[in-house]
Amino acid sequence: MSKERYEMADTVENKQLLHLVFGGELESLKGVKFTDLDALDIVGIYPNYASAHAAWKSKAQQTVDNAHMRYFIVHLHRLLDPES
Repeated sequence: MSKERYEMADTVENKQLLHLVFGGELESLKGVKFTDLDALDIVGIYPNYASAHAAWKSKAQQTVDNAHMRYFIVHLHRLLDPES
């Protein structure tokens, strides 16, 4: 789903669609296994996709020189309410 559609869904339904942004250094570029779970960077929880994407993009750009560093957006609202 595009960013615009998420923004529209946030506005139309007037729901809190929580998103978590976090990242860390991966052991390999071929998987999603972190080298040190204690060193994960929890960027924050955001009320919509647009603000989470902005935070993700900022952190990803800050770590562009480290190929093993990855940041992710987790759609918490899907975990909290899997029926929607």
